[in-house]
Amino acid sequence: MEEEELVSRVQLRSCASLIRQQQEAKRRRWARQRARGMAAGGAKKEDSCEVLDLAEYTKNQPWWRKLFGRGSGSSAEKYNVATQLVIGGVTGWCTGFIFQKVGKLAATAVGGGFFLLQIANHTGYIKVDWKLVEQDVSKAKEQLKYHSSGSKLSPEVKSRVDEVITFVKKNVILTGGFAGGFLLGMSS
Repeated sequence: MEEEELVSRVQLRSCASLIRQQQEAKRRRWARQRARGMAAGGAKKEDSCEVLDLAEYTKNQPWWRKLFGRGSGSSAEKYNVATQLVIGGVTGWCTGFIFQKVGKLAATAVGGGFFLLQIANHTGYIKVDWKLVEQDVSKAKEQLKYHSSGSKLSPEVKSRVDEVITFVKKNVILTGGFAGGFLLGMSS
């Protein structure tokens, strides 16, 4: 058993060293070609460029790039599908869990504050001018009617919405993982 393990380690080391040797040979070849081009008065750009086979290039593209087009986003280019799902799911779960805890805390604080204000009002510590409250509420209603009648978004809001839509389109898998993780985080 130990001999087999030793043989496999030696094979791994020899394989790694072979790969390093091949990479070093490629670097040396490239440096020699570049030096020859410089010595000959500078190589033409056509001579130093490699030919790109477009058919082979498209075969090597990931499926989501073919499906969603060129602008498939940076995370789609950096990570595979499983990694994107895990990253999105973990960040979504953390966000949902924190959102749930903060939401409960905020609801408790608002409810407790309202309860304390009602007790203070009932015992006479606070006097509420209800006519002033009614006037302010009616003004707020009028402003809401005025702003909602146009139903057009302001340019700032529209540009933000467009940015979000572009991000979601570019990172569909990451966004899907985030949404699923967020819902799991909210439920836990």
